[in-house]
Amino acid sequence: MPSPILQLHDVKTHFPVESGFLIKRQTGTVKAVDGVSLSVQRGEVLGLVGESGCGKSTLARTILQLVPTTAGTVILEGKNLTSASAAGMLAARRDLQMVFQDPFASLNPRMTVFATLAEPLIVHQTVPAGKVAGRVAELMEKVGLSPRFLQKYPHEFSGGQRQRIAIARALALEPKVIIADEPVSALDVSIQAQILNLLAALCREMNLTLIFIAHDLSVVKHISDRVAVMYLGKIVELGPAAEVIERPRHPYTRALISAIPTPDPDVERAKKRLVLPGDPPSPLNPPAGCAFHPRCPYVQEKCKAIVPPLIPAGPNHEAACVRLDEI
Repeated sequence: MPSPILQLHDVKTHFPVESGFLIKRQTGTVKAVDGVSLSVQRGEVLGLVGESGCGKSTLARTILQLVPTTAGTVILEGKNLTSASAAGMLAARRDLQMVFQDPFASLNPRMTVFATLAEPLIVHQTVPAGKVAGRVAELMEKVGLSPRFLQKYPHEFSGGQRQRIAIARALALEPKVIIADEPVSALDVSIQAQILNLLAALCREMNLTLIFIAHDLSVVKHISDRVAVMYLGKIVELGPAAEVIERPRHPYTRALISAIPTPDPDVERAKKRLVLPGDPPSPLNPPAGCAFHPRCPYVQEKCKAIVPPLIPAGPNHEAACVRLDEI
């Protein structure tokens, strides 16, 4: 098997919590990402799912080193990004780009579309000055927009069009890896399908590696090759998309999948929902042992003491549960 294009080894991202006005003191630590190990193959689409607050977006920003790692390493094609210099990170970001959740917030309202798409080309000097305009027009066409809109500003576009512009900006430097952080959650359902189809087509055409972050498994299953399920800063299940969705092994994944609505009302009424009690624990004070045990319907005493690692649950399928063989 070829070596992965992106590797994460026991990545942790913790944030100190401070109190006091003149004299600040640390009163706690938010463990947003708490020991994630992951490998992503070239050309793969990896879906990263979990409910709000589980650490998905923080993990994305940690991979890009927009947020520094507390511990662990992020390796892109053999280069350790966690110890890279400023010049090294500038070079690495040509190969590693991000599409943010809200295109209205991520696009500069004072810059035209042309200026937005031309900026990375000028900063990284990947295109001669005389060919920037042609390259920008090419990017617009690649995401299904007319170059005649290049002198317009972000507020003049719809949400779906703005997200297409954000995708075009991410493609400008011809990256090898794109991280899409809930790129369709702020869009209408009809527009979501268009953006998903666009991303899937671009991945096939350009052999892109895509990390697609979402909280909705019904969205992820249409685009992903593999799915990683995250809970309270940890990966609790990882495997082929069809396998994870059709035969989930971790109780948390089962609860997520049972919440996916079915178009057939008769099937929906007959479906057995797995409703989890309570709310997710705070990453400021996570429970001992398995982080999921306060809400797990299969909890035993050993779950409160053991932090379960990912163990085999099938071909290329892993889950973090000490009762994996019993449930």
